[in-house]
Order: sequence, then structure tokens, then C-alpha cells
Amino acid sequence: MAAAAPLPPVARAPPGGAAGRAAAAPGGAAPAGAARAEGAEGLFVVLGAGLAAASHPLLYVKLLIQVGHEPLPPTVGRNVLGRKVLYLPGFFTYARHIVEVDGKRGLFRGLTPRLISSTLSTITRGSVKKAFPLEDMEHVSNKDDVKTSLRKVVKETSHEMMMQCVSRVVSHPLHVISMRCMVQFVGREVKYSGVFSAIGRIFKEEGILGFFVGLIPHILGDVIFLWCCNLLAHFINTYAVDDNFSQASVIRSYTKFVMGIAVSMLTYPFLLVGDLMAVNNCGLHAGLPPYAPAFTSWIHCWRYLSAQGQLFRGSSLLFRRAPMPAACFPID
Repeated sequence: MAAAAPLPPVARAPPGGAAGRAAAAPGGAAPAGAARAEGAEGLFVVLGAGLAAASHPLLYVKLLIQVGHEPLPPTVGRNVLGRKVLYLPGFFTYARHIVEVDGKRGLFRGLTPRLISSTLSTITRGSVKKAFPLEDMEHVSNKDDVKTSLRKVVKETSHEMMMQCVSRVVSHPLHVISMRCMVQFVGREVKYSGVFSAIGRIFKEEGILGFFVGLIPHILGDVIFLWCCNLLAHFINTYAVDDNFSQASVIRSYTKFVMGIAVSMLTYPFLLVGDLMAVNNCGLHAGLPPYAPAFTSWIHCWRYLSAQGQLFRGSSLLFRRAPMPAACFPID
């Protein structure tokens, strides 16, 4: 029997019926894919803004502790060994004090510029992802050899670093405004009362560079964090986790998270120095003596904090021990 003659190209129907025809049509799937991408980006913006709003009181208290504002006296307590120690007020006590002074709305001082900063950061990261799509990146696989997997980790980390640095530069001016709005609590100033007025004041008094004070330590901290976290997680997953272990995949999935917590503590001084530089010598009480001298650079700020033993000031918000002289309490 002779084979059936193939249909001419124009007569062939795309697989999947109407759905197949829609997919095969030029640009048929593009609008749907673009709409999904835009929807996902909008969702990330909303989630980021919501997280920023929910965590703002925590950041607010942390910043006031970072600048050295301690309006409440320490209390006497005992450590796990039963020895008497002085404890500075924790987050909840400090937040209660802010509410007593400014009301509940006072916990959200500086929230508006922070929300704008968070939104700019999210949108910028999305734009960088579009310009350099992740599809072009080679993801690490268990089948890769050591050199290949390391090369992929370096490539992925470089991509993350680029996104983080660009988003940091774009969002930093609003971060500076937010920091200054919050530390006005210390001196009860109203110098930075709105986003647009703050932009005009900073530009008039400090020029364009005033929007980027503290940027360098923040970027350095971000870069060190990314590289240390990703490389440490890679080496641990490659050399410390045995493939024969039944829970190897589960352990590898949590390695990066655990490394992130550990490395964030090591890079905290960069965050502290960046935040202090953002409010230093800007005309606010919190950025002037006795809280801090007028720093000439972020390195000057780092050396000053290091000499004072305060490079990790504000890293803990719950159990904050105050320096206590040896003869402060009588011996039991």
C-alpha cells in the first residue's frame, strides 16, 4: 500500500487545537507571559512594602540604639550563672517608651521614605533581571564536577552582586531620608518633615553627595555578605555533606540560610557604620556630640567605634548588657 501523502504545510493544524493555535500564533503567548511577569513583580513590590511596614518599629528602635540614644536607665538582673549584671532596655521596653512619648503612630516615624526606598529596590532588581535574564545563567547541579560547580557559583554570585549594588545605589537616597526622619526623635526636631522637603533640604545643604552618605560601607557589607554566604554554602555542600546520607538534600537546602545568619553577624559593622554616616553631622542632635563626633569618612567612623568597642552596637535587641564596673554591686 502506498504511504499517504503528507499534508501541505498550510493544511497542518498545530497540536492542541485552539490552545495550540493560540500558542503558535506570532506573539500569542508573549502578552500572557508578560502579564504574568508584571503581576509577579507587582506582588513582590506589595509583599516588600508590607514586610517593610511590619518590621519598621523594629528598625526604628534598632537605629536609635545604634546612634547611642539610651533614654531609659539600665536594670539589675542576673545572668545564667547567677551573677548580677546591668541590662539595658530591650526592644519591647524601648518601643513602649516611644509610644509614651509620641503615641502608637510614633513607632512608624520615617516609614514613608522607607516604603519608597523598598519599592525602588524591588523594581530595580526586577529591571536588572529583565536586562540580564536568569535563563541565561547556568545553575549549579549535583552532576557538575568541582570546577564546573564553582564556576557556576561564581557566575551566579556575580549576578546577585550586580543586582544588589544597583538596587542599593538607586534606593539609598530615600534610605538616608528615612534614617534622618527617625533619629529626629532624639532631639525632638522637625527638620525632615516630608519626603520632598527633605530632598530639597539635603540638596541645598549638602549637594548631590548628601544623598549617598554611608553608601560605600553598605555596598561593601552587601558584597562581602553575598560572596561569603554563597561560597561557604557551596564548599560545605560539596565537601562536608556526604551524598550517601539520606537527608543530604535537606541539609543542603538549609545550608545557605544558616550561613546567611552567621555571615550577617560578621558584616554587621558595615551596616552600623553606614547608618551612622547617614545621620552624622547633618544638623540633627543624634549626629552631633555627645552622641558622635563629626566623622570625616566612614573609615574614621569605623575606627572610632572600634576604639570604643561599639562595632556591634544595636546588633541585639533583647538581651543588652551594659558595661558594669567591678565594684558596682556588693559581693553577696
